[in-house]
Amino acid sequence: MNDPASTPVQRLERPGGGHIAYRSTPATRQGLPGVVFIHGLRSDMDGGKAETLETFLAERGQAYVRFDCTGHGRSSGKFEETTLADWADDALLVFDTLTTGPQIVVGSSMGGWLMLLTGLARPARATGLVGIAAAPDFTARFQEELSPSDRETLRREGRLLRPTDYDAEPYVFTREMLDAGAARTVLDKPLAYKGGVRLLHGMLDDAVPWRLSLEIAEKAETKNVRVHLIKDGDHRLSRESDLALLRATVAELSEAV
Repeated sequence: MNDPASTPVQRLERPGGGHIAYRSTPATRQGLPGVVFIHGLRSDMDGGKAETLETFLAERGQAYVRFDCTGHGRSSGKFEETTLADWADDALLVFDTLTTGPQIVVGSSMGGWLMLLTGLARPARATGLVGIAAAPDFTARFQEELSPSDRETLRREGRLLRPTDYDAEPYVFTREMLDAGAARTVLDKPLAYKGGVRLLHGMLDDAVPWRLSLEIAEKAETKNVRVHLIKDGDHRLSRESDLALLRATVAELSEAV
């Protein structure tokens, strides 16, 4: 069995400076798509979902790449100085440089937004998408919920702090981050994607509403879409039963593409 902790961290240089940290395992079996994992906001490539997939895919012989977006984990850059524009570019750079052939893109939370952007940008090779509490367009929803006082603070200071249960430090939302998100919304139009889509979402998710996965399914032009709602699941979906569902979903979609 492959030990994810033993997979070395490598560096992919970014055009214009900086680097992306990543871990990669090669395929040992022909005929199955590779898998790319994209983490969530203020998370990294070494979370439980990313690691369980590495072990599982190594056993199946599938190629696998996981990476830290700029400003996260071991990659260069400071979080406050990066935006969705940088992270979307990172995802495409990893996809174009570190993978070959058909790929399944798995995205967790914010990574689900990047997953959709990658699938829309590379439909010929991104043959399957798996979203875990996928959170496309979350910056637009964040702005809609701002109070007049928050809007004034953002206008005056260019940033807002928001405490979160998922990190010891508050999340920082900058005006640049919100503007970059507004330029890359995906749910304001049909999702012109024809591959397979699988969406996993806990109905106790207090960070991303589970009905958002239904909206993604509705907007997707493909007929090959399924939504798995876990009634007692939270935002993390990190219990063994949740991880088992993730593994089964990736395996099922891998055999179907």
